Amino acid sequence: MSRPQPIKLTVINKTLITPHMLRITLGGEDIKNIPEDQESGYVKLVIPNDDIQTPENSKPLMRTYTIRHQRSDSIDIDFMLHGDSGLASNWAKHAKLNDTITIAGVGSKRMIHMPSDWYLVVGDMTALPAISVNLAELPSDAKGYAVIEVVSEEDIQTIEHPTDVTLKWIINPTPGQNPNALLEAIQSLDWLNGEVAVWAACEFNSMRALRPFLKIEKKVSKEALYLSSYWKLGMNEDQHKIEKRIDADRPIPH
Repeated sequence: MSRPQPIKLTVINKTLITPHMLRITLGGEDIKNIPEDQESGYVKLVIPNDDIQTPENSKPLMRTYTIRHQRSDSIDIDFMLHGDSGLASNWAKHAKLNDTITIAGVGSKRMIHMPSDWYLVVGDMTALPAISVNLAELPSDAKGYAVIEVVSEEDIQTIEHPTDVTLKWIINPTPGQNPNALLEAIQSLDWLNGEVAVWAACEFNSMRALRPFLKIEKKVSKEALYLSSYWKLGMNEDQHKIEKRIDADRPIPH
């Protein structure tokens, strides 16, 4: 199968949503090459880096981000800003109107399993764009919880969600340095009756803390569980991918 053609998009707007979340709106002629209905799907951004000139680093530097909003003429990508930002966040911080960026690929949507008796949505700020889409697309009569970790109270966003889905915000000013924060918040919830569908994405060690609780203790079925790490403290995306592959072969601790 042939590789997808690169999509070249232009920065048409830039908005600081919260102190640690920056939204870049991309548009341009090539926007038509992104399929419809891709909110919560991911794109592979090819990040410009003029400092890297050596032959061994000639491979394109790609970073994965979620489509937060999609319109016929544009998409929104939200970038978390914190501490030593990575390549993509640095690009976003310094991006100017009419700058261009290439998308090397568009991935599938990351949606919660439906229908279910109740729902549990979990994640940190890197997953907040996908969390927001998932909550907005739940049935209006859905019940359950959304547990979301943010850097500060000012980073709490107003997001659409069913009335009977309770939002629980966890403040962690040092992302990645308390891997049990999300687990402890979930353990404090009143576990509801019936079958649960879980969508969870966060830092690698937080994911590993959640996994035995959800899979072994609560016996969430494979079909009803999306559990992923979106990043790992101290690693770039390429290193994180390798760590994820290694981790997939490890037994789950009981």
